[in-house]
Amino acid sequence: MLADSTVGQPETSLLRAGDAAAVAEAAEWARRGYPVVFPTDTVYGVGVTPFDAAAIERLYALKGRPAEKGIPILLADVAALEGVARAVPPTARDLIDRFWPGPLTLIVPRRSELPAILSPDDTIAVRVPGHAVARALIRAAGGALATTSANLSGEEPARSGTAAYAALRGRVAAVLDDGPSPGGQASTIVDCTGHRPIILRAGPLSAADLGLADPATPS
Repeated sequence: MLADSTVGQPETSLLRAGDAAAVAEAAEWARRGYPVVFPTDTVYGVGVTPFDAAAIERLYALKGRPAEKGIPILLADVAALEGVARAVPPTARDLIDRFWPGPLTLIVPRRSELPAILSPDDTIAVRVPGHAVARALIRAAGGALATTSANLSGEEPARSGTAAYAALRGRVAAVLDDGPSPGGQASTIVDCTGHRPIILRAGPLSAADLGLADPATPS
C-alpha cells in the first residue's frame, strides 16, 4: 500500500521560474525527495529524484497513479541518458539526434539499479524537454527527474503553473510557475526496444514527422 503523500509534506510554495533562486529552491526540494511541479515544452510536470524509491512512492501516492503505470524520466541533456538507460538502440539514437530536446519520449532498456517501482518491467521512458527552465531545474536537481503530468490521475494535465497549483497544492513542495505551457499536449511516445520503433502514443510529433509507420495503419 502506498504511503500518505502528505505526511511530512511542506507547505506548497508558488515560485516564479524567471528567478534563479526559485529554480535553486525547487531543485533542493527535489534532491531531498519531495515532489516539485515545473513547466515543460508539453504540459506541466511533477517530478522527484528517480534514484529514491520513497520519493517515487510519494509521487505515485500524491497523484493516485496506478502502480502498474511506469513513470518517465526527464533528463537535463543527452549525456544524462547513460545514468538511467542500460542500452540505447540505434533506432533510438537516430530519433534522439533528430528530435531531442523536444516532445518525444522514448522507451529504452533501463539500468537495473534504478528503483523497481519506476516501471513494471525492465524498460524506462526517457526524454530531454525542449524548455530551458525545465532543463535548468533538472540539471540543478542532479540531471534527471522522474516526472509525470501535473494533475491527479484521471484529470486533465495542468497547462499552467496556476492550474497545477490549484490541482496539487498541499501535495507538492513547490510549483515553479512559468505561465502557460507552450505546447499544451503530452509528448509522442515511441517504443525503441523491439526490432523496429513503434509509436505508443500520438502527440506533437506525427508518424510522418518521425519517419515511422503510422500505428493506425496496417503494415
